[in-house]
Amino acid sequence: MISQQIEDPSRHLESRVATLETELAQMKQMLSVFVQKKSPWWLKVAGSFEQDPTFDEAVRLGQEWRKSAE
Repeated sequence: MISQQIEDPSRHLESRVATLETELAQMKQMLSVFVQKKSPWWLKVAGSFEQDPTFDEAVRLGQEWRKSAE
């Protein structure tokens, strides 16, 4: 009789794990709306110096210095 009154612990655990898995899936879905996939940092920088005369001058001076170091 006593064994019938005690709930099977593994069933209780399985039920709790199933509930947690469901809640975790819901949380991930909610968070996916707010969290954007990060792109590599260089994609944000790429092209930012296009048509920049100061950058072009820095590149030219760097090339000049490398040629003089040969």
